[in-house]
Amino acid sequence: MSDSIHIADDVVSSIAGLAVTEVDGVSKLTGDITRDIIAKLGKNNLSNGIKIEKEDELLIVNVSVEVKFGYNIMDVSREIQEKVRQTILTMTGLECKTVNVRVSGIDFS
Repeated sequence: MSDSIHIADDVVSSIAGLAVTEVDGVSKLTGDITRDIIAKLGKNNLSNGIKIEKEDELLIVNVSVEVKFGYNIMDVSREIQEKVRQTILTMTGLECKTVNVRVSGIDFS
């Protein structure tokens, strides 16, 4: 008998989303239009703006965020990368090959 454990991509996306929201300077996660419509219908979740891919047992995490005005975009992006990488490893034991950050806007409010 062979035991196995599978962690759904949605779970990993939610973990990554939680990590991103803990980074100072992040205004919000931003997703594609489909996820935005879902969020407006009341099914908002932490995986909005997160896309998970797998390559050779390693994760490729794509994050899309809006950064608060006055924060250094490069510093916030690097902190997102480190926080996502560490949180996923700590909570799941899975390693990230890459954490790509896309800054889709600036929050001037």
